[in-house]
Amino acid sequence: MIVAIDGLAGAGKSTVARRVSERLGFRYLDTGAMYRALTWLAMQRGVPLDKGERLAELAALNPVTFDERGRVFITGTDVTASIRESRIDRLVPVVARHPPVRRVMRVRQRELAGTVVVPDADVKVYLVADTATRARRRMAERPGIGADALATDLRLRDESDAAQMRPAPDAETIDTTELHVDDVVARIEELVRARQPA
Repeated sequence: MIVAIDGLAGAGKSTVARRVSERLGFRYLDTGAMYRALTWLAMQRGVPLDKGERLAELAALNPVTFDERGRVFITGTDVTASIRESRIDRLVPVVARHPPVRRVMRVRQRELAGTVVVPDADVKVYLVADTATRARRRMAERPGIGADALATDLRLRDESDAAQMRPAPDAETIDTTELHVDDVVARIEELVRARQPA
């Protein structure tokens, strides 16, 4: 069974997805980290972020890998911490919006997951939360960034993501503003159990 968890930046996607995978014994595939790793590499190599075909070629030649602890590698380099920097937050939507890049990444995601990613997911969840809550969560993740800078980054990210960040028609939208992580995980677990054969 495939569970796709998407949503707004700071709504809790990664945290919730990891908990769900642990609770249900599913494999966790952080597709966002793959785009972040490519963004990091493009910046290291000086590849212009508006050149979709060049970025797709870079992605194809340098597949992202994960180890058993969930660390992220590209070109043999552990980029787990580097890809969570605010500059990557700002620029990853630019890279991810290119159709050629998305095509290459989907191929890699199928290799890692062993099946089709997202469009044919059995359970689709879209997480939202109010802006203040999302900014507070991001601040906890990135304590070195000031509140004003973080709020600006989040606003720019929302604007950049707006064209693509829409829930699928059959996705269950969950507002995590007032919910604890465990509450969100429990809601998703209920959705999964309901879809599993008796």
